[in-house]
Amino acid sequence: MRTITNRKPARAWQRMLSGRRLDLLDPSPFDIEIEDIAHGLAFVARWNGQTRGEYPYSVAEHSLLVETLFGRIAPKAPVKWRLVALLHDAPEYVIGDMISPVKSAVGPGYKALDDRLMAAVLLRFGLPGAVPKSVKAQIKRADRISAWAESIQIAGFEPAEADKLFGKPGLAATGTPQIALRPPMQVKAAFLERFATLLAQLGA
Repeated sequence: MRTITNRKPARAWQRMLSGRRLDLLDPSPFDIEIEDIAHGLAFVARWNGQTRGEYPYSVAEHSLLVETLFGRIAPKAPVKWRLVALLHDAPEYVIGDMISPVKSAVGPGYKALDDRLMAAVLLRFGLPGAVPKSVKAQIKRADRISAWAESIQIAGFEPAEADKLFGKPGLAATGTPQIALRPPMQVKAAFLERFATLLAQLGA
């Protein structure tokens, strides 16, 4: 005899401070606001919070650095790719910054979730959904340089270990990044300001 249950499907949306309700399984660009992204990323700690200093090193701070490094690596890149660099970790405002070992344990489901959210973010801000491989590689290089600097300066890694894990970066084009720690609301404001500047340049 079949048992009938009235179990409701698990909730898959999150309410944002803007009042939007973002469905993580089927994200709509209409439910994405830059203020929510900036706020979330400013309060999400990199390295699971295992860093030195008075404040956590946030994903928003990391994103600002990656965009800066990308600009040095590709100084002639169109503004749209600088915006993509700034937003490269945007999905983490709802799914958090999962460290690489955990991503490996979770499997491909995490990447599928991240990809869906990223596609919605890019669409929301009028950015191309298909990012050229060359641009992805440059953003990834900037990302790895940032991770390398973070690991040594605030996460307790020895330089030799950082070189092995993240690749010893060529710093001729970028210089050695200096990791700064700021209060979350200050980082949020800086992120919003940089986004507004790039968006204005994109529309100019």
